[in-house]
Amino acid sequence: MHDIRVIRDDPAAFDAALARRGLEPVSPNILALDAKRREVTTKLQEAQSRRNEASKAIGQAMGQGDTDKAEALKAEVAELKQTMPALEEEDRKLGDELRMTLLSLPNVLDPSVPDGESEDDNVYLREWGEKPEFDFEPQEHADFAPELGMDFETGAKISGARFTFLRGDIARLHRALGQFMLDNNTQEHGFVECNPPLLISEEAGYGTGQLPKFGEDLFRTTDNRLLISTSEMVLGNSFREQLFVETDFPMRLTALTPCFRSEAGAAGRDTRGFIRQHQFEKVEMIVAALPEQAEAELERITAIAEGLLQKLGLHYRVMALCAGDMGSAMMKTYDLEVWLPGQGAYREISSCSNGGTYQPRRMNARYRPEGEKKSEYFHLLNGSGLAVGRTLVAIIENYQQADSSVTVPEVLLPYMGGVTKLVPAA
Repeated sequence: MHDIRVIRDDPAAFDAALARRGLEPVSPNILALDAKRREVTTKLQEAQSRRNEASKAIGQAMGQGDTDKAEALKAEVAELKQTMPALEEEDRKLGDELRMTLLSLPNVLDPSVPDGESEDDNVYLREWGEKPEFDFEPQEHADFAPELGMDFETGAKISGARFTFLRGDIARLHRALGQFMLDNNTQEHGFVECNPPLLISEEAGYGTGQLPKFGEDLFRTTDNRLLISTSEMVLGNSFREQLFVETDFPMRLTALTPCFRSEAGAAGRDTRGFIRQHQFEKVEMIVAALPEQAEAELERITAIAEGLLQKLGLHYRVMALCAGDMGSAMMKTYDLEVWLPGQGAYREISSCSNGGTYQPRRMNARYRPEGEKKSEYFHLLNGSGLAVGRTLVAIIENYQQADSSVTVPEVLLPYMGGVTKLVPAA
């Protein structure tokens, strides 16, 4: 959500900022709508004021015995009462149109974000570890994981395409990953563990920016609730319509939840395997920070996500997303891409972002600076720590053996009840 006053004050600068995302100038339409709405609002306020004045004057005229004046005033009040509903309705419609127009616009980018049109223009920052070497041809997980209990056929039979049924030790490894990530975030980095609802209202969907832009990617219930596509949607909205003080910050929340995405905008992509599912699990990190804390907090959550991959012994690289590949609600994002030897490619496993005041403004979530009367908006950051399913894929492909078994990473052994290796079904 954008502050209309900022657009009024410098429309050219606002258009220039959104032009980095490839948008044509939007301020002329917004300012015209804003001017029309303010004109109607002024007329409505004038009508309300005149109605109140005339209503009071009726009593005075009656008290003075001036019935002609009283009748004229009554007629004027009656006419105002007839015309005001139309003004009220026009004011409401214009207000809703202006709000939806502002809600549909993406965030302004941080100046440090590199220019570019697509993921091909993202900027390499660093990498960790080495690509594993095999004395055999490594397989893609979709080709040998079914023998380990990753049952694509049963998932599709029960629920349709892009659903998977996990059985046995691979299901336990999936669970172990989620627990390991949660323990890491809470025990080592001070995050508060949460167990939030999986269904949210439409209003909450607008709050974190999934609506209106990504409505087609969300599953809806018959009573118009939304299944979350990320726990960012619920953890972020936990701050909505609240006023905090400086000493509350930073506030750090984490959760392991199922996530649900219709993938309407990704038709035909990653149809094989466990990479892009309609239902998956993810550990999310959410940080509410003061504006001056936000840059350091973004680096911190990125380092936490990197630390998880390092503990798992997975080679990865860090990319700074360019303007054309940035999520609409974010102002700056780092992607962590893990190496998948079976695919011979890097795949995103975590995004860590600062959304600035974009989401708090939409949720009316504020803080009052010390010694100030006026409240301000804080920054809201998010990061995957990590996507559980994709981490499972990375382990299967990186720790695969020649006999199609998979060695369990040492850091996960305490969660595996003595299981040290996933073995294909006989």
